[in-house]
Amino acid sequence: MIFRPKIWIKNVLEIDKEFLDKHNIKAMVLDLDNTLSMHGNPAAEIGVPEWLDSMRELGIPMRVVSNNTNKRVKPLAEKLGLPYCANGCKPLTFGVSRAIKQMGVSKKQTAVIGDQIFTDVMAGNFKGAISILVEPFHLEKTWTFRLKRKIESLIFKRDYSKLEVK
Repeated sequence: MIFRPKIWIKNVLEIDKEFLDKHNIKAMVLDLDNTLSMHGNPAAEIGVPEWLDSMRELGIPMRVVSNNTNKRVKPLAEKLGLPYCANGCKPLTFGVSRAIKQMGVSKKQTAVIGDQIFTDVMAGNFKGAISILVEPFHLEKTWTFRLKRKIESLIFKRDYSKLEVK
């Protein structure tokens, strides 16, 4: 089903060498807002820069693909040392496809990681990649995000007892 993530975890900090090996992941396409940083925050969440460094040490290519504007994506992606694609058009696969091509890794060995079903998960599934749903570091308070989460819950019940955690 296009709305179901292949994997569901608490956040990107759960991903380590063992996780990558278990799921045969060789590259990652990362969402920005609510995946690496709070929506609109100019800094990454605590632990994210160190996690990115650990992924680099493992030789994992990574790219940010965000539906947000260049004005939002560029400063944080550059601060994190990540190549990026703003206006990624998820759930369409244009940005994801470009990122996978740039990384030179098979789509079947690429994880598309993000916090939203209707953008990140669907883009990963449409592309034939490994879709990974993460919970946002902080729940958004705006009515648009609350509505989006409510609609998502009609399609995918976030049963926290089923999270893949270590």
